[in-house]
Amino acid sequence: MEFLGKKTAASTTRQRGAAAEDRALAHLQAAGLRLVERNYRTPGRGGGEIDLIVREPGGTLVFVEVRSRASSAFGGAGASITSAKQRRIIFAARYYLMRLGSPPPCRFDAVLVEGDSVQWLRAAFDAQ
Repeated sequence: MEFLGKKTAASTTRQRGAAAEDRALAHLQAAGLRLVERNYRTPGRGGGEIDLIVREPGGTLVFVEVRSRASSAFGGAGASITSAKQRRIIFAARYYLMRLGSPPPCRFDAVLVEGDSVQWLRAAFDAQ
């Protein structure tokens, strides 16, 4: 969003988030995962969003939360995946899986982008 040629904080944040997702996706694709969907959102208010849905070569569907921070200060990117955020992601994943006739094995991963570092956490949390 621009107003008289000036970028707003929201557009800058959105751009940084998209750049972090691009880096995370490139990292996952280099490891052999295939993109299924990006920025999946449940309809209506109060739902959830999944940054990346990817599939492993063995068929496991992976719901990926991408978090970005300039540095690891204040707990870093990983500390920002709160239990409330996990619940929203799990809700969105369940909604997504309802569309499939036979849900495949799946898990929840996180990709943390901090400065120049990209860290992939497999099975970062579960749906229990």
